[in-house]
Amino acid sequence: MNITSTVNYLKDMFDIDKKQDEIVVALAGNPNTGKSTIFNSLTGLNQHTGNWPGKTVSTARGYFKYKDDKYMLVDLPGTYSLFYSSEEELVARDFICFGKPDIVLVVCDANSLERNFNLLFQIMELTKNIVLCINLIDEANKNGLSIDKHYLENKLKIPVILTSARNNIGIDELLETIYLQKYKNNFENMVLTYNKNIEDTIKPIERKLNKLNCIDSRWLSLRILDGDETIFASMKKYLEKDDFEYIKNIKNQLNYDKEIIRDELIKTNYKYAEDISKKSVKNSISSIDKDEKIDNIVTSNIFGIPIMILLLTLTLWFTIQGANYPSSFLSNMFFNIEPHIFNFFSYLNLPISLNELLVFGVYRTLTWVIAVMLPPMAIFFPIFTILEDLGYLPRIAFNLDHLFKKACAHGKQSLTMCMGFGCNACGVIGCRIIESPRERLIAILTNNFVPCNGRFPTLITISTIFFASYFNSSFLSSSVTALSVTLLIIFSISITLLVSFILSKTLLKGIPSTFTLELPPYRVPQFGKVIYTSIIDRTMFVLSRAIIVAIPAGVIIWIFTNIYIDNISILNHIANFLNPFAKLIGLDGFILLAFILGFPANEIVIPILIMSYLNTNTMVELDNINALGEILINNGWTHLTALNVMLFSLLHWPCSTTLLTIKKETNSIKWTFLGFLIPTIISFIVCGFTTLIYNII
Repeated sequence: MNITSTVNYLKDMFDIDKKQDEIVVALAGNPNTGKSTIFNSLTGLNQHTGNWPGKTVSTARGYFKYKDDKYMLVDLPGTYSLFYSSEEELVARDFICFGKPDIVLVVCDANSLERNFNLLFQIMELTKNIVLCINLIDEANKNGLSIDKHYLENKLKIPVILTSARNNIGIDELLETIYLQKYKNNFENMVLTYNKNIEDTIKPIERKLNKLNCIDSRWLSLRILDGDETIFASMKKYLEKDDFEYIKNIKNQLNYDKEIIRDELIKTNYKYAEDISKKSVKNSISSIDKDEKIDNIVTSNIFGIPIMILLLTLTLWFTIQGANYPSSFLSNMFFNIEPHIFNFFSYLNLPISLNELLVFGVYRTLTWVIAVMLPPMAIFFPIFTILEDLGYLPRIAFNLDHLFKKACAHGKQSLTMCMGFGCNACGVIGCRIIESPRERLIAILTNNFVPCNGRFPTLITISTIFFASYFNSSFLSSSVTALSVTLLIIFSISITLLVSFILSKTLLKGIPSTFTLELPPYRVPQFGKVIYTSIIDRTMFVLSRAIIVAIPAGVIIWIFTNIYIDNISILNHIANFLNPFAKLIGLDGFILLAFILGFPANEIVIPILIMSYLNTNTMVELDNINALGEILINNGWTHLTALNVMLFSLLHWPCSTTLLTIKKETNSIKWTFLGFLIPTIISFIVCGFTTLIYNII
């Protein structure tokens, strides 16, 4: 292809806007090799994200300049292989094979070269323009490992750079090597040779394919032999029709045992990886690795799950204890500003009804959401991100993997469940990491059972009033509240496993697939990354979505409380209608209505309830949590009511944002409806059961 046709091809096939003078660099590697850090080091803030055409797999593209050259860096999904078993591997393989990047930058972990070389060798068979970046060299040195760069270059016959991207070590050399690889490529990839039987089979196929100039003939010969049908589906999409038919005819003329050949290819690949890594890596520490010692405790059958529960309880305690004061400060600030806004609109001669709608409806709803959500998120998300950056979250998946397997679900569902603690919509998007469509659907449909940040205020407030109020000590009160919420979360995980099992035996039958769970080394969290990820990517993202849906919610609530029929507000009419149904599950009509009106954002359930009980026509701010407790008790709340409100909040239907995300991810009205129906039925069953037991006792 010439430059112009390449530009158009990348745009049409991969949705990549390549300028004619840009050099395309594909960034490939296993997960947890620091690939994202390399990407950020090279591109800085000059990057954007999206999805690959027709895929749920996300993509990131960044741009940088070096010696007057312009580069586009395409960050491919982290994969362990180019043999297709997931959308990530399909995307990575197809872009390297058919996207024709000028250079492929392969990132390996200096601590795990043998495992990482499997992918490297597959890419080396596919393209000649490769730069090998061995990252995390600082960690390797701490672990007593030294890498013989010169041996690797001589053996692999590709340029090798040792880096520590987080410390900006080796980045300048990497840039220079990328530049030289494009203009002065003096390297030629090492060729993996297989046993005589395979080599004799390859040669005639390779000779026939040499006439094509679209794909490396040796690599294509190997793919024809190993029987990967997905490569033919991709070739049909990306190649000229005549070229595809020619390759297909060659394939159809062959008669061989695909399984035996693929096993031999994989075995040879691993043998090369083992031999080369042993000769290139020197280990000066003979004792057991410190990470392994830690993992012997945190992933053990005895201590693994108790440590998880303890960390969860401590995280909740810090969140609860730390959020009280900033929440009060924000609430007081917003309510002090409110009269000035009202007076300003009055000064503009706005109609009184419109003024009250904007101030007492929209503004008050909006500020309540911010005051209630922002402080706990600003505490919870950094702690969560620190655990993630530290390398602990994959250990959670490891500890829970056998439970999800017993539920016939995917082990990665535990990771998507963790994402749901911040926002169920983010958890649903996170289900993209699950390759199996069946298991991905199970994870999507059950993610709502994990309490999101919008439901924590309700759980914490009710728990504090009815279960922690007996303790005068602030420490004891916060501890009891944290323990109560922890027990609810454990219950929600149990429901997740139960519903996953039922779905896997009914609507979504199938056998759970296996996956390679990599436990990355423990790392000191990066302060900058923690702040950016927790505040910008998570806190502000979730808060902005909540604010967007809170605005129309404020309008609706104000209208319902200010329009009367027979001297009774619409809100009271609806609550009276719902009351008989609500009593069956231990609630009342106002509580059920508050959850219905809280559909746009779960965090406005409590303020709607207060407004309904006080009949104030606007949302109100109470002086303290004891005043709220008195209002609830005066309106007939008991410990059963409190328990059922927490259970209903934990299990009920998803918010509007999560449902819209389910629709986008599944592209199905059916699964979106079930995403609403299943938790709704579960919440009614559980609350109905607790009410029945209470009445019997």
